[in-house]
Amino acid sequence: MTNRKVGIVGAGAVGATAAYSLAMMGTCNEIVLFDIADGVAKGKAIDMAQATYYAPSPTKITAAEDASDIKDCDIVVVTAGVPRKGDMTRADLLMINAKITKQVVENIKENSPDAIIICVSNPLDIMTYVTKQVTGWDSNRIIGLAGALDGSRMAYQIQKLTHINASQGGSLVIGDHGENMIPLPSKVMVGDIPLTDLISQDEMEGIIERTRKGGAEIVSHLGTSGYYGPGRAIAHMVEAILNDSKTIVSSCTILNGEYGYRDVAVGVPVVLGKNGVERVIEMDLDEQTQEKFAISVKSIQDGINILKENNFL
Repeated sequence: MTNRKVGIVGAGAVGATAAYSLAMMGTCNEIVLFDIADGVAKGKAIDMAQATYYAPSPTKITAAEDASDIKDCDIVVVTAGVPRKGDMTRADLLMINAKITKQVVENIKENSPDAIIICVSNPLDIMTYVTKQVTGWDSNRIIGLAGALDGSRMAYQIQKLTHINASQGGSLVIGDHGENMIPLPSKVMVGDIPLTDLISQDEMEGIIERTRKGGAEIVSHLGTSGYYGPGRAIAHMVEAILNDSKTIVSSCTILNGEYGYRDVAVGVPVVLGKNGVERVIEMDLDEQTQEKFAISVKSIQDGINILKENNFL
């Protein structure tokens, strides 16, 4: 990719942290931020641009005045959406964020027609599916942030327990980006050693439970969702695509028969490169994991069905 231009729609904590991480790594030639809140994207773009003085290579960082100014990007990251509030039902949240996602994605389709889209908006898996439906693009160009974040949270739990350098540990989480996520520490290697040789089954179960609650733990302390972890995970995915590094990352992708499912977006390990999802990796899952995966897929399909029942799709 020659332009190495990345658009980020939604300059809140997650979007801005992703942009800052990319700028400090010198991954992009250009980053353009957009946010509906007046002045937010502009102020953060100026602040980050000044910080790039100390970055390894210069990155041009600007703010878009309008969503239509997200033009000619190689990758566009979508973090726009609202959190669930008060007496809002799941269907209410789905409809609100689906409408926001549709509007954002239509702008991307028109102004960055060759882009790869990384969806971060929640409910993540369903918004990734909406993005695919709105664009009509090939599945490889629509990717959702899922296991890159959940996997890093699992790696953190493994490091806390084993006291071995976290960078030596793999991470693998599949399924939906929510309560039915499926951490798979049993498939993880720490260095060249299977994790199963380092910890007990009870400890393994503890890692799984703490990984599932990783986001909630942060909320319990901060009163808000985390943003450093998500922001860095987004940057990791962007870097893999721009550098065509063929990196294996668990990501939300549209299945086309893999694992026995079609026309649903769910987290599985994929190879990321210049074309987005270069390949979906099909693992052998034991019967228990297959059952958990089926539950996870059904929860996503139920959300998709809500949108269809409301004539959104």
